[in-house]
Amino acid sequence: MEMIKIARKTNETDIIVELKLNGDGKSSIHSGIGFLDHMLTLFAFHSGMDLNLTCRGDLEVDTHHSIEDIGITLGQAMDKALGERNGIQRYGNVFLPMDEALAQVTLDLCRRSYLVYHCELPVERVGTFECEMLEEFLRAFAFNTQMTLHVNLLYGKNAHHMIEAIFKGMGQALKQAIQFTQDQRPMSTKGQL
Repeated sequence: MEMIKIARKTNETDIIVELKLNGDGKSSIHSGIGFLDHMLTLFAFHSGMDLNLTCRGDLEVDTHHSIEDIGITLGQAMDKALGERNGIQRYGNVFLPMDEALAQVTLDLCRRSYLVYHCELPVERVGTFECEMLEEFLRAFAFNTQMTLHVNLLYGKNAHHMIEAIFKGMGQALKQAIQFTQDQRPMSTKGQL
C-alpha cells in the first residue's frame, strides 16, 4: 500500500502528514508539542501504520489550533488511505490497560462521523498538552476519517497513563478495523460504506 500525503496550511498552522496504513509502525512526529508527539508515536506503533507528521503552529497563542488541525489533517490522510473501504474488517474494539488506567476504544470505519467521549482527566495539562484538547483532537480525527469513535476511560489516576491508554487503544482498534477479509465486498448489507 502506498504512502498518502496530505498538506494543510492555514493562517494558524502548516501541517504535512504522510501515512501508510499497512506499514511497520515507524514514525517521525514533530508538532512542537512534546506530549502529543509521544502519543502519536505510540499510536503509529500500535496501529502498525507508518506516520510522518510535521506541524508549524501558532504555539505562542496556545496548543489548540495545532492539536485540532493535526486531528483534521491526520483524519483526511486516513480517509484517503482507506479509499473505498472494500474488504476491510470495518470494526475495532480494544480494552487497553496502562498501569492503573484502563481505556476502551471502539470504532466503526462506516463513513458516518461521530464521537462518544467519556473521559475525566484529573489535571488541566500534561507538559504543554492541555487535557481538554484530547476531546478536540479525537473529534477532528474521527470526523475527518469519517468514522464512529467511542472512547471510554474506565478508570485511572495518572493523566499521562490515561491518555496513553487511549492513544494505544485507538491504534490497536484501527489495526483490527483495517485488516482485509477474504471477501473484497464492503462489510455492509447496503453494498457500500
